[in-house]
Amino acid sequence: MEVKRIVIGIFLMTILIFSQTCPVMCDTSDTHTITDMAGREVVVPTSVNSVLGTNQAATTMIYVISPDKLIGLSSDYSKSKYIPDKYKNLPNVGGTQGKTKLNAESFQSMHPDVMFMPYTKGSEADVVDTQRQLNPIPVLALGSTTDITNFAEPVRFMGKVLGDSDKAEEFISFYQNIYKKVNQTSASIPESEKKRVYYAEGPEGLLTDPQGVGHTQPLEVSNSINVANVQFNGGIGRTPVSMEQILKWNPDVIIAFEKSFYDKIYSDPSWSQVKAVQDKQVYLVPSDPFNWYDRSPGINIIMGIPWTAKVLYPDKFKDLDLKAVTKEFYSKFYHYDLSDNDVDDILKGSGLTTY
Repeated sequence: MEVKRIVIGIFLMTILIFSQTCPVMCDTSDTHTITDMAGREVVVPTSVNSVLGTNQAATTMIYVISPDKLIGLSSDYSKSKYIPDKYKNLPNVGGTQGKTKLNAESFQSMHPDVMFMPYTKGSEADVVDTQRQLNPIPVLALGSTTDITNFAEPVRFMGKVLGDSDKAEEFISFYQNIYKKVNQTSASIPESEKKRVYYAEGPEGLLTDPQGVGHTQPLEVSNSINVANVQFNGGIGRTPVSMEQILKWNPDVIIAFEKSFYDKIYSDPSWSQVKAVQDKQVYLVPSDPFNWYDRSPGINIIMGIPWTAKVLYPDKFKDLDLKAVTKEFYSKFYHYDLSDNDVDDILKGSGLTTY
């Protein structure tokens, strides 16, 4: 009888202990540990349903891969023509563009399941500091979100975390195909036939970036010559140059970042002696919803690859249907179906007459 009582007591005690510890144990089943691209082990929810990026490049990547899990934007897109209303009206929570500092309170108020931030080798301390500021939100380091030669790795990692690997692989396939097509074709262009290009930034066109930096990558994929032999200004770039320098460089083509500059260059006498202006070879980078070239450079600059090819070497890329490519990209990755008129507005507005 005494033995029976002891057995029952042990049984009841076991039930009591289990009932008290079950909430903790059950909670752990809702999380798992993953290794991010900085090699950090981070505990995240097993099912991730709400996400933010610490800057524009990370946010754009989330939008491309898993828009319904994105709960805030890094800029104001309320006036964009080519983002569905349910996305462009998401809260603008800001980000760390350029010299802008992290606004931890803005992110924390949204209570995302995870956050993504760009990471490059040597920036481990930045990742640790960002995690400290954003605790208890798990922060996952992506690979570089600005390297046009290697978007596949961060896109694939993000797709896995968000449970959208199929969309990630679809993007990677599109990106690698268009990159290969343009790069291989333009690589065969003789040095004597390569276009000499000036990338004009700022409202007066007197800011630029040299070859080999994140802001001019579509030019490099097309194997053109960036005439701006200047020192990189660091960070956000935009090295100031003079009109005298531009006249000396005398580019064949000018690619403009600012619409205000593009709209006035042909009527500005200070530019009238530049070859590109005389030959009507000035083009404006499309920018709705995300710039095809820059500011911020991220996976959005993929569309800058075929566009630059058609701008610089239309005869070499007669088989590249930029209108079809644009429609496909916007439908699959910006989640917006462009009409024929929409595409014409984008491409003709950039200065192209045939595409």
